[in-house]
Amino acid sequence: MSSQGSGPRPGDAPLARAPLGRPGHEISVCICTFRRPELLLRLLRKLEGQRRDPAFPFRAIIVDNDDSPSARPVVERARQELSFPVDYLHEPQRSIARARNRAVAAARGDLVAFIDDDEFPAEDWLPALVRCRDRFRVDGVLGPVLPHFEEPPPSWVVRSRLCERPTHPTGTDVGPKDLRTGNALLRRSLFLEDETPFDLTFGTVGGSDVVFFERLIARGRTFKWCNEAVVYETVTRERLKGAYYVRRALARGQGNAKRAPLFSLATLKSLAAFLIYTPLLPFALIPGKHVFMRLLISDCDHAGRLLGLLGINPVKARPYESLQKAKP
Repeated sequence: MSSQGSGPRPGDAPLARAPLGRPGHEISVCICTFRRPELLLRLLRKLEGQRRDPAFPFRAIIVDNDDSPSARPVVERARQELSFPVDYLHEPQRSIARARNRAVAAARGDLVAFIDDDEFPAEDWLPALVRCRDRFRVDGVLGPVLPHFEEPPPSWVVRSRLCERPTHPTGTDVGPKDLRTGNALLRRSLFLEDETPFDLTFGTVGGSDVVFFERLIARGRTFKWCNEAVVYETVTRERLKGAYYVRRALARGQGNAKRAPLFSLATLKSLAAFLIYTPLLPFALIPGKHVFMRLLISDCDHAGRLLGLLGINPVKARPYESLQKAKP
């Protein structure tokens, strides 16, 4: 069962008819993984189904961020089935920022794409990203991530829209709420501007991709939205529980605490929001659990920031799930 957002808009159709990229593109698809063998295998198989064009060959670069090389058997199995090259790297030190840095350091060609190990692309994902980047002549493009439910979700998950993210018309400038590497295509030269593209300070709680984009935008780099380049994020059983979203919000708040000083407008906003939202939580149950959960997650975002500023880390690492049972 899958739930999709607004998806491509009718006004975006001209992009789909545009020529597919310029000759000479070569793409490295970077995938950081952690104990999701079934989902990783499905992703690699979906990449095989991309509408490839000889103008831009691609390869996958897998960075296994587990203590032991647990993803190696999956990659070895996939190599027997796939027509594109798959490089495997093992980064035993648990850090999503460190894993991303390993991936881009191993990248080849002129373009780098990112997709998460719990995601899988629509058939025309890579071609759509290339068309958009070449059409607007920008440093990178980002696309929508839509939820894909492996089993029917509780009504509060659907009604709260916690699994949904904004979409925009193709060509829209990427805004601050869309900065992430879950679905992106960037010039590889961007990663050569800094010795450490992804800040290791954000390695355990996440947010290094947001900081990376913010730094590039401050330098004048430009990024556009491509609404045709759809990626689906698997909503596993663990993500159908409220505790997962609470942990993720607290971790997100901790990451945000690293991006602003203690005495700042952002801190004042979080303090005011926490003082307002917390007493309202019992009353939010009256209209339904979906309203309560949305308010609770917002409250935890601000609480996580405040606790992080005080040096208190309620979440020691990103809220990874256990081994997944998704069908390859």
